Amino acid sequence: MTRIGDWTLRRRVVTLLTVVAVLLIGLAGGEVALAAKNRTHIDAILNKTGPLRVQAQELLNALLDQETAVRGYAVSGNPADLTPYEAGRKREQDLVASMQRLVDDYPELRQEIRAVEERAEAWRQAVAVPVITTTQQSGTTAGQALVTDHAREQFDDVRDAVDHLQQEIFEARQRSAEDVLRTSNMLVVLLIAAVAVVIVAGSMLLVSLDKMVIRPLTGLADQVREVAEGDYQHGIDGAGPPEFVRLAEDVDAMRRKIAKDLAEVREARERIEWVNSQLQKQAEELTRSNRDLEQFAYVASHDLQEPLRKVASFCQLLQRRYAGQLDERADQYIAFAVDGAQRMQRLINDLLAFSRIGRLTTGFTEVDMNKVMGDVAGQTEAARQYADAELTWGELPVIRGEEPLLTNLLANLVSNSVKFRRPDVPPKVHVSARLVGDEWEFSCQDNGIGIEPEFADKIFVIFQRLHAKDAYPGTGIGLAIVKKIVEYHGGRVWVDTDTEEGTAIRFTLPALPEDVEAAAAAADEPATGEAVTGDGDGPTVEAGTGGAPAQADRRADETETTDGPDRAPEGGRTGDMRETVG
Repeated sequence: MTRIGDWTLRRRVVTLLTVVAVLLIGLAGGEVALAAKNRTHIDAILNKTGPLRVQAQELLNALLDQETAVRGYAVSGNPADLTPYEAGRKREQDLVASMQRLVDDYPELRQEIRAVEERAEAWRQAVAVPVITTTQQSGTTAGQALVTDHAREQFDDVRDAVDHLQQEIFEARQRSAEDVLRTSNMLVVLLIAAVAVVIVAGSMLLVSLDKMVIRPLTGLADQVREVAEGDYQHGIDGAGPPEFVRLAEDVDAMRRKIAKDLAEVREARERIEWVNSQLQKQAEELTRSNRDLEQFAYVASHDLQEPLRKVASFCQLLQRRYAGQLDERADQYIAFAVDGAQRMQRLINDLLAFSRIGRLTTGFTEVDMNKVMGDVAGQTEAARQYADAELTWGELPVIRGEEPLLTNLLANLVSNSVKFRRPDVPPKVHVSARLVGDEWEFSCQDNGIGIEPEFADKIFVIFQRLHAKDAYPGTGIGLAIVKKIVEYHGGRVWVDTDTEEGTAIRFTLPALPEDVEAAAAAADEPATGEAVTGDGDGPTVEAGTGGAPAQADRRADETETTDGPDRAPEGGRTGDMRETVG
């Protein structure tokens, strides 16, 4: 048999709460029983004896109406004076029937009601009926002769019976009121007892908690505090219930593990400090390397360009001055030299442009991509005139970014579409945008030679070319610049390999929050004329005001044109170049 001192804290608390619960349940059961009795007594007062008192008074009034009506008829002989008599009898019968339903628990009241009815019926047979009959047959004088003192005494007996009934009802009500008072007092006593049980149990619980919980925990906390202050060799002892003893043992085991780990941490920190010093040296070396790269970029843009320009200039002088004076091979060698110098200049310029992306920043602003396309149209006008190319674009959104970089991005895509054209087909390039989720997906579609699916990723690698430089000029860095600009703006770029004709290069740029909210509202309640589609990732809305479909592909025969310094002619024809703005 275990001692109480060996009981766990849970067992002690459960035992105390069980005792308190049993006492409270017993008190609650007694209160419920008393409350039920109290409710019965209150119901008797409100729903039985109270209505009986009122109905007894109404019964007396009905009898008085009968007696008054009989006396009045004996005086006047008017049959109309008997109406209160008949109404009184009907009211008397209804009241007696109602009172009979309320006195099931009061047999003495039932007898009193029966006595009232017997005396009332005796009065009617002895007085009321003879007076009415005599008056009807012999006149008022004969009827009045029957209204004697004896007749009055008989009605007084009826009145006495009603008074006795009212007294019995009052006494029954008083008994019910006394029962209510008694049960209420007993309920108060039981509530006081329940409060006393709660107070005693709470006091015992507080004392027990102080002895079994607070003091052992305080001692344990003091020991843990000593360890926390740095004395990791201080042992921790437990006291109190078995749970606290085991807790102290676990804490002491944790202390020993912490002490062991702390030694390992000190060693690791020393190693980390050494690694940090090495990283600091590498960071300094990287900073120096970046400065060297910047210096190289400066040299490449200035010092390297100067000798290249000189070589190209003098080779071109040789080509112009001695063309035809030397042999054919010499002219070919001079042409190779001029071409090599010019290609080197283009490579250096493209490398500088590639290295400056994201490094020399002007900050993000809201950029109207329609204006950007106007600038792109102006930059590529000469190439499009030469190739008889047609450039169209749909209504484009406003995004946050760097306008020069975005102009460079679209100019590279349009130039590539014009460059890689089919020799027998006039080039057509169309730029559009649609909202997919929280991003704008742009597309540059052409009818050129296309790209094989296996080369879809290779074309974005710097200096990667799929054709010989003699077939298509260029350095092979344009799409690498496109990819770097898109990624700098937080998007991605890819080739749509499902295009049946030509090439479709798609890229994404983050949309403004208001555009995303407008698209969500349009998806919930599509407006008339609104083009809303779904691709599984969210609502897809063509770029345009309010999510309306972009009005693309207005052709060159449109009559309205708008010219400006920063935008090529829209909807019109310039030489052999067709340019349409949707």
